[in-house]
Amino acid sequence: MTALLIVSALACIVGEYLDLRTLVYVAKPLATIAVILIAARSTRPVSARYRALITAGLLCSLAGDVFLMLPGDQFIAGLSSFLLAHLLYITAFVRHGGGLRDSRAALVFVIGIVMLVVLWPTLGALRIPVTVYVAVIATMAWQAIARWHHVGTADARLAAVGAMSFLVSDASLAFGRFRGDLPGSTVLVLGTYWFAQWCIARSVSMSRAAR
Repeated sequence: MTALLIVSALACIVGEYLDLRTLVYVAKPLATIAVILIAARSTRPVSARYRALITAGLLCSLAGDVFLMLPGDQFIAGLSSFLLAHLLYITAFVRHGGGLRDSRAALVFVIGIVMLVVLWPTLGALRIPVTVYVAVIATMAWQAIARWHHVGTADARLAAVGAMSFLVSDASLAFGRFRGDLPGSTVLVLGTYWFAQWCIARSVSMSRAAR
């Protein structure tokens, strides 16, 4: 499935650069489906509940992918889909070692505040939904890192790396939408996005040291 993810992700990026919409419409959801299968087919999950929550979050992400690539402005629908995905990830992390115990990990909220300060003048009517989304994704990253600090396993580290990569992807996407595209933004946004989802999906499989 990882090979399918890589091939589909590269095809999607090429499609975006060359404006081959049919290729994007096929490759983009296929890449996320590959990530979903990595999580759903895990035979040694951290727990059945963790696997179900992460898989459900990935399914919501697939919906978000579809909304954001469709013609017309489906930004709110896409944002809502990813918001639900992050809430599912938060639930998974909190129930498997996260929680309020790690104040150091809460430093990720500084990233969220910086994002809002930079974007605020151009957000307009989207200020409230974007603020809510930033708060939720920062909470997701906080809980992923807190869980890693608490349980210390390789699978928890993967989830934490994935959460931080998601922050990078969304920050790049938001900057491009509201402040102007950056050179190479397509590779940055999509590359960090699928790397993030791959890490989170792989975190479903319990690390050898924890078995």
